[in-house]
Amino acid sequence: SGLFLVAGFIAGLSGFDLVATGAYAVALVVGGSTFVPGALRGLRKRRLSVATLMTIAAVGAVILGELPEAAMLAFLFSISEALEGYALARTRRGLRALLDLVPPTARIMRGAVEVEIDPKELVPGDRLIVRPGERLATDGVIRAGRSTLDVSAITGESVPIEVAPGSSIFAASINGGGALEVEVTARTEENSLARIVRIVEEAQERKGRSQRLAERVARPLVPGVLIAAGLIALVGSVLGEPSEWILRSLVVLVAAAPCAFAISVPVTVVTAVGAATRSGVLIKGGLALEALASVRAVALDKTGTLTRNEARVVDVVSANGAGAEQILNLAAALEARSEHPLAAAILQAANDYEPAADVEAVPGHGLVGTVAGARVRLGKPGFVTDTMNGAVPGLQAQGATVVLVERNGETLGAIAVRDELRPEAVEAVAALKRQGMRVAMLTGDNERTAQALAVAAGIDEVYAGLLPEDKVAVVSRLQGERRTAMVGDGINDAPALATADVG
Repeated sequence: SGLFLVAGFIAGLSGFDLVATGAYAVALVVGGSTFVPGALRGLRKRRLSVATLMTIAAVGAVILGELPEAAMLAFLFSISEALEGYALARTRRGLRALLDLVPPTARIMRGAVEVEIDPKELVPGDRLIVRPGERLATDGVIRAGRSTLDVSAITGESVPIEVAPGSSIFAASINGGGALEVEVTARTEENSLARIVRIVEEAQERKGRSQRLAERVARPLVPGVLIAAGLIALVGSVLGEPSEWILRSLVVLVAAAPCAFAISVPVTVVTAVGAATRSGVLIKGGLALEALASVRAVALDKTGTLTRNEARVVDVVSANGAGAEQILNLAAALEARSEHPLAAAILQAANDYEPAADVEAVPGHGLVGTVAGARVRLGKPGFVTDTMNGAVPGLQAQGATVVLVERNGETLGAIAVRDELRPEAVEAVAALKRQGMRVAMLTGDNERTAQALAVAAGIDEVYAGLLPEDKVAVVSRLQGERRTAMVGDGINDAPALATADVG
């Protein structure tokens, strides 16, 4: 449209009036094709918009013989439509890219033979073989094997979970150190990851174009201009020459066409997004910028947002005369041979250890090995006898995962590991509260861990044990009371981010 508009202008200056008229007509038709069909559909549904006014103004300009003006109207408004379409297309491409987390191939059992197939060919009932370190291609139930799974992408759990036969598991989860045989329960297009993408897309559609600033202004503007133009034509026709006053009413329509307004919104958005990007902030479009001003509640994800998403040793409790350093070094001697998710935290806290000999993993419980000729066990309470006089429940109440250390049958102490708050989290929550914001925590983690970290962060409202769709429900409930922003860092937060007024 712009190219033909410029061509028409050049042809007009060169004296080729017929060529100029044709170029302007093409510019009008091409530019108008981006908004005239939508305006006509809106009229059929008795809905007025800026596009309606722009269409009427373009037609009025043609009637007035001002074809260049009509072409200019169509070109300017088509720019705003194109910019918004571009932003939406980028968002959708990024969203669909989440499905790339499904591995390119899946290994299943066909009789007694393992074969590799495209994950799209998986059907409920197939037996999926998942090796250590691999991602799950779809949802399923474990039928054989024990392991730990990193499910942070789906549930937000800060510490990988232990799974065993009978456990339900999600697509895109990362398998730990054990091989698993999984019975498929959902096709890839129906699994938890695809469901997250679908929820986000539906949330974006629900927001709709009606929330745009331009559309809100158009509601009183368009009928107001049409009524004013109609009154000018009617009253002028009664008091004077009808043809003259009808032309004047058309001039009002053309002059009132909000070209500057229509293009100012997308241009301002593009400029603001560019400036924010240079400061390290990525914004997907104008709706988010407009909505941010009216936000009065903030829902915060826990893992990776409020916390570091990195387990650390937060406490060591001693028993039977053992020292904290001795307990950590014994635990590290066993964990040096382990791939357990807590191993990195214990190894980081220890400072003087030699890897244990004859280390054996007891799936779902802990480790056993030999250190300096002594038999050492490390594991959860129950696997190692708790003789800590109530210390373990106290540590667990603070949201920590607790492992016990035993040497030659004697319990030496407990190690508490937890995903700690970011150092700036308390300050950020306090700043939000000073602005009169309602602050809530949303997490897939367990209630005990969530409550402990919420107290430390200064958050009173906590929702724990949430799946992605549960987070959507909580955000929607908050929105029923005040405009809400959602802050998150993972795929599991995507539906809630899309549902919130600002994500």
